[in-house]
Amino acid sequence: MGLLSSLQNIVKIPELKNRVFFTLGMLAVYRIGAHIPTPGINSEALSKFLVEKGGAMMGFFDMFSGGALSRVTIFALGIMPYISASIIFQLLTVVIPALGRVAKEGEAGRKKIVRYTRYATVVIGAIQSFGIAVGLEGMSGGAFIQNPGWPFRILTMITLTSGTAFLMWLGEQITERGIGNGISLIIFAGIVARFPNAVLSTTSLVRAGELSIFFVIFLVIMMVAVIAGIVFIERGQRKISVQYAKRVVGKRIFGGQSTHLPLKVNTAGVIPPIFASSIIMFPATVAGFIAIPWVQAIARQLSPGTVLYTVLYIGLIFFFSYFYTAVIFNPVDIAENLQKHGGFIPGIRPGQKTSEYIYRVLTRLTFVGAVYLATVCVLPEILIQRFNVPFYFGGTSLLIAVGVALDTVSQIESHLITRSYEGFLKRGRLRGRRD
Repeated sequence: MGLLSSLQNIVKIPELKNRVFFTLGMLAVYRIGAHIPTPGINSEALSKFLVEKGGAMMGFFDMFSGGALSRVTIFALGIMPYISASIIFQLLTVVIPALGRVAKEGEAGRKKIVRYTRYATVVIGAIQSFGIAVGLEGMSGGAFIQNPGWPFRILTMITLTSGTAFLMWLGEQITERGIGNGISLIIFAGIVARFPNAVLSTTSLVRAGELSIFFVIFLVIMMVAVIAGIVFIERGQRKISVQYAKRVVGKRIFGGQSTHLPLKVNTAGVIPPIFASSIIMFPATVAGFIAIPWVQAIARQLSPGTVLYTVLYIGLIFFFSYFYTAVIFNPVDIAENLQKHGGFIPGIRPGQKTSEYIYRVLTRLTFVGAVYLATVCVLPEILIQRFNVPFYFGGTSLLIAVGVALDTVSQIESHLITRSYEGFLKRGRLRGRRD
């Protein structure tokens, strides 16, 4: 009943309804574009070859592009070049003081950083697309290319880089005019789009007797358990008690109430695994298309299930968990705001001691959150690798899908609560005028 009532309320609120339909429309455009082939390539034969030879690595990379990479469509690079550029500039704002000052200039500074990120996205996309074009020419003696040479390379670079730029624009439009985070929703749509194919392929393998029904049941139970764990942790909070001192203004007494400061167990959300995947994918995507033995060896070492990939992935998840938490949550600012408004944490002195206490709590929570992210992303993938599942499945995809879904639902609920509150106020004003 709760879900049905929420859907009915969405339809009743014109602005929210328009935002939801706009988001769905933009995601539909993305899914249509993911099936438009890149000119000059025999996409069907190449897709079959890459799926057979690529294995888990191709499945992992293909997950983020919704199948566009294995088919080498116009969206083959997906949104990952933009995420890589975002990571680079977030790191540079910490390392380079000049960029740090630009980032602190408010809205104007944010727009400059966004503009620099767009330029970097085009450069990264051009480098990756050139590597893919050269790799395709050398793959099976150029059997999948109609007219090899520089015209094909330039055309592929323009096509794939333009596809990434369009996805970047699409994500920004969803964030601005739709509901939820546009970039995350594009990744979400790519992951979800591959679920039906996974179900169909599993069903056909069970019917052919190549896959045990008991193993499928085990897989479903694992998936449900991972989803339940993700929802439980993502909703988890550490509440720090906050007391406001009483203030006398004239004949009135203000403050004196108790509240709490909620700190999420996983403050960084799904950003660490997305960023970590993007960092690993940047060299491995190009390496996978270059037919040179030592380059192919590097690509194999960076594929899911290998020791190098696992160590790098866990390390990057921990790094980005702490880094992104530090970017979006500043204990010093929180402590200053509490002190300005007469708030304090019982037993902790206001000011620096408060910020140090919040920092200690946040550091411990971030460690727990990083362990949770690494466990969810790596452990199921290792287990599934051991059982030789015929399609890519892992905790990373479930984490991103569930995390983005929870975030989008919470934003819809926020819109509903805001509109209900505004409607309540309007009714109150009208009744007051009648009285």
